[in-house]
Amino acid sequence: MVPRRMQLAVTYCEVTLDFSEAVITQGTLRIEVAMTGKTLTLVTGPGIVVDTDGLQLLHSKMTHRQPPVAPGAPVTLRVELVGQKIHGRVVVRPPRRTPRRWLPRGSPEARR
Repeated sequence: MVPRRMQLAVTYCEVTLDFSEAVITQGTLRIEVAMTGKTLTLVTGPGIVVDTDGLQLLHSKMTHRQPPVAPGAPVTLRVELVGQKIHGRVVVRPPRRTPRRWLPRGSPEARR
């Protein structure tokens, strides 16, 4: 279940928030970040948009690999990151593909 608000205050710990199979009951999730070191990873699914405009990065790097949203496509969840990330990375990415998804669609293995 996705809440309306989260507070994330960690030091030198990896954090992964996977929304790919989350139960979304709210339209917006505000994550207040106070994080030093390591990586904050957000795994998104279709219809999930991550807004990082309110996040201040100090000696940090942002990798945003979210597929573009088609005009008129419904947004089921807007994740707003606000606060400060120091010394580390912020990664926004879709779920990893399973080995089955790598197979061509027309192959006999894909039909099983």
